[in-house]
Formats: sequence, structure tokens, C-alpha cells
Amino acid sequence: GGLAFTLFFFRDPERTPPSGARENGIVAPADGRVVEIAEEEEPLYLKGPAQRISIFLSPLDVHVNRVPARGVIEHAKYRPGDYLVAWHPKASDKNERSEFGLRHPNGTKLLFKQIAGAVARRIEYGLEEGDTVETGQRFGIVKFGSRMDLLVPPSVNLNVNEGQTVRAGTTVLGQIPNAEPEATSPSRPAGAVSNTSASRPRRSSAS
Repeated sequence: GGLAFTLFFFRDPERTPPSGARENGIVAPADGRVVEIAEEEEPLYLKGPAQRISIFLSPLDVHVNRVPARGVIEHAKYRPGDYLVAWHPKASDKNERSEFGLRHPNGTKLLFKQIAGAVARRIEYGLEEGDTVETGQRFGIVKFGSRMDLLVPPSVNLNVNEGQTVRAGTTVLGQIPNAEPEATSPSRPAGAVSNTSASRPRRSSAS
């Protein structure tokens, strides 16, 4: 019945990133299927060329989202928008979404986006600018069919293919290259969960 489906949909299994990925690895931020890997310009946070990995989450996938790499959240933005089907090419820029820019301790930047689909019209997240995060850490959920985009610079060596099924927090998508550590802005532990609807973002207590 409805209760059984709700419990199934909101399941939240424990996930542990592979030991070799916790320092410099990039793990999948969502469960689902990689529907596209493309090169594009990213003017918002990376401010240059990027490799984009788009993951489609079906209603049957686990919908808990996880941070792809360790570092500090430097950019966090909720944007209301349309509700095109999640696999639509323009969904990344047109749909309701939240965007997070993360700086790894060695200076490498990543951008990841929770994107609502035609069915999913509510995004929840618990990240704010200044948060310090760990690889595979839970950070939010997008209800029902949705999409997650991950954008990384060309220097990141990807190890993932279109059509591949991935699991949030455990599937390694690539490796951040070694670089000299650089100073980051003052940070704080990850805080409260934010609930958003089609109208505006709303705050609630962490779940």
C-alpha cells in the first residue's frame, strides 16, 4: 500500500566510501544511472571548462544525496524554476534546483546540483556556505524522479561511463589530482536542513 511505498522511497541505507576515496576521491552524489557525460563551460563557480556527469534517479532509487568529496562549501544557492522531466537537456538550468560549490583542501573546485523533475517538486538540503564536509556525507534528498549534476574541472581523471549505474557515497567517479594545499575561508560544521518547495526555500530542523 501507500505506507509501504513511502517507507521504501525514503529508505536511507548506510553507505561507507571506499577507504582509498576518502581523501582525494570523488564519489557519486546520488543513486541512479549516468545519462550523460559532457564537456561544457561552467561560469557560476568553476568559471571555466568543466566535465559534467548527469545522474537520473528513478522513483525506485534511493533518493538520499551525499557529498561527492571532502572540503568546504563556498557556494550554496536555491533556485526556483520549471518542472521539465529530469532527463530533459535544459533541466539543469531551467528546473527547480539547488547548487553547491565545494573547494577540496588542495584547491580543486566541484559543483553539484540537486535538480527537481516533473514529479519531484520538493528539494531538501542541509548545506550552507562555510560548512566543512566529508566524502559521502548525507546532505539532502529530492523527492521522486529527479536528477543530480556533478561538474568537475578537466584536471579531474574520471572513471565512469554513460549508462553506468552508480550508488551514492560508494561508487568512485574520479580522482582529484594532487596539488599544494591552499587556505580556505573560515568554516563551520554542516548545519540545519533546508526544505524547499516550488515557491521559496524554507528551514527546518535536521532529520
